[in-house]
Amino acid sequence: MNPAVDVYFAEGCARCSLGGTPNCKVHTWPLELAELRRIVLECGLTEERKWGVPCYTFMGKNVLIVSAFADHASISFFKGSLLQDPDNLLEKPGENSQAARVARFTSVEKVLAWEADLKRFIFDAIELEKSGAKVDFKAKEELILPEELYGKFAEIPGLQDAFEALTPGRQRGYVLFFTAPKQSKTRVSRIEKWVPSIFEGKGIHD
Repeated sequence: MNPAVDVYFAEGCARCSLGGTPNCKVHTWPLELAELRRIVLECGLTEERKWGVPCYTFMGKNVLIVSAFADHASISFFKGSLLQDPDNLLEKPGENSQAARVARFTSVEKVLAWEADLKRFIFDAIELEKSGAKVDFKAKEELILPEELYGKFAEIPGLQDAFEALTPGRQRGYVLFFTAPKQSKTRVSRIEKWVPSIFEGKGIHD
């Protein structure tokens, strides 16, 4: 267990005013989060804290995130669309999401009932990383990303994965917004301001 992640489970992500208070959403689902953490760690992933939340990696590659929301706890797979899911247990975070897939929980009983399936998904995700498999993003070629965004992809771990997990409409909205300024430093400033929203799966107008 990573002590930095212990802080998350005790105090939250600290990205809003509720962090460190009894009203933080991590305190709504403490048992569910604890079981999800246990299940993930039993599969041998490395526990890190990225973007304020628990992120689990394999050989330096982001595999999944465990997090708390107001109405559920969740486990989200970066390349979930590539996982074998014949029973359609995993959901798209958004209607047009291409890569990420999520499982949402509102009870410990559901987490435990899904334990075997979750471990199967996790081991499948590890094999995907071993194979170097990548998600084929539809219509990705239609977008011309600014060089400044590619620079941030290289600078900030997980940003490219998070951006590519956005719906096509959200991606396009960001690209139009980021490329509008003529000066590079202004484009960089815009990108940096919206990085947290990208990691949260939000678009410009969300």
